[in-house]
Amino acid sequence: MIAVIDYGVGNLFSIQSSFEKIGAEVVITSDKKIIENADRIMLPGVGAYADAAAKLRASGLGEIVKTEMKKGKPIMGICLGMQLLFEKSYEYGEHEGLGILKGEVIPMKGYIDKGLKVPHIGWNGLRIERENRLLKGCKEGEYVYFVHSYFATNCTDSRIASVEYGKGLTAAVEKDNVFGCQFHPEKSGEVGLRILQNFCNIR
Repeated sequence: MIAVIDYGVGNLFSIQSSFEKIGAEVVITSDKKIIENADRIMLPGVGAYADAAAKLRASGLGEIVKTEMKKGKPIMGICLGMQLLFEKSYEYGEHEGLGILKGEVIPMKGYIDKGLKVPHIGWNGLRIERENRLLKGCKEGEYVYFVHSYFATNCTDSRIASVEYGKGLTAAVEKDNVFGCQFHPEKSGEVGLRILQNFCNIR
């Protein structure tokens, strides 16, 4: 069973629908016991980093995620959920993340070419940078759907794929039993479903 963490931010039902489409057992929950009994954990997220991080801390769900990660349970973050896995974010100030992965989240504005729009919205091709389990079966250049204004950097030990948007931006990460997509697999058609299936297959 996959526990999709409900901490007040995230497109929970589209993620649930995508998992159900591939035949996975999934539940949206904030219940500690259900999360502990789940086979794997999905951390979604949409919106402001500071607000999401504060809700994870206040609810105690952030600590539960870290505890389950240390037990070896597969954990995956999507979009803001992936960004929260890192040490900190510089989104309107400096905010502490879960610190599960090394690296920080910085704004695209001032980093990418001035002529490019922020947020980065739309379909872009993946550049797979090293062998990994999360993107198994995905081909170089396959398109996935992005919506973001910030991206993870200084994360070479976990970065497995990037996207070219003026410069190379982190698109996906994998480190031991921790995984993340900056893009939205639940909005990325067959490619996205394949990635979610790969996550379900990880032991």
